[in-house]
Amino acid sequence: MTVKPVTHSFDLGNGKPISIETGKLAKQADGSVVVKCGDCMLLATVVSNKDARPGVDFLPLSVDYQEKYAGAGRFPGGFFKREARLSEYEILISRLVDRALRPLFPEDYHADIQVIINAISLDPNVMPDALAGLAASAAIMLSDIPFHGPIAEVRIGRIGGEFVINPTPQQIETADIDIIVAGSAENIVMVEGEMSEVSEADMVAAIKLGHDAIKVMCNAQLELVAMRGALEKRTYSHETNDEDLRVAIKSATYDKAYAVAIMGMADKHKSA
Repeated sequence: MTVKPVTHSFDLGNGKPISIETGKLAKQADGSVVVKCGDCMLLATVVSNKDARPGVDFLPLSVDYQEKYAGAGRFPGGFFKREARLSEYEILISRLVDRALRPLFPEDYHADIQVIINAISLDPNVMPDALAGLAASAAIMLSDIPFHGPIAEVRIGRIGGEFVINPTPQQIETADIDIIVAGSAENIVMVEGEMSEVSEADMVAAIKLGHDAIKVMCNAQLELVAMRGALEKRTYSHETNDEDLRVAIKSATYDKAYAVAIMGMADKHKSA
């Protein structure tokens, strides 16, 4: 199917328009997008096998986020002239995206999936890591891979007592809250970052602001899919389940396990 380039733009309320483009680069992938904010550009691609490998009863999902030297007009110096394995920072961002994506694939889908997010152009005033989740999710949403998304990520910083959505690297240097929030429109999945002895109320407020921005990005992805036209999701059969056995086990154990779990729950607001 020939897909014409489609671009959708939106704003998170911080004066930095974000655009998502598909149908121009990496057209042989199952899904691909270019997310742009200022001069920062991320290329996200996703591919998945049609069938699961024999004996695989889990989701073999691989997510790699990488910032290329070439994106900043540089090249590696010293003895090594090639970019090697991912840094700890890039691995951390990859895990943030992985944790948000993984629960939204069907539990019986076991084909290998590879998501690659490359920062192909960098902007000194834009942190590319905060856009990685948006790029990965949009690529999957535009593919025929079964996925109950979308998801997104956003960075929240507090500078001078004011919360800022996706602050600049210069602003982050003076922030007493610097977190990346990942999740769907309904739920927060993961929070990563650091704070300088802030109250629980301030942390909750930061996460809530992040979730509001995530909802905007999730809605933008749905609008982009509607503009491009949704693809019919692929059919698959990766496992055979005994539903009668599942029902029998649940009916015999669920209530007992639930009762034990409730009895063991502690109220953190009550003193011991």
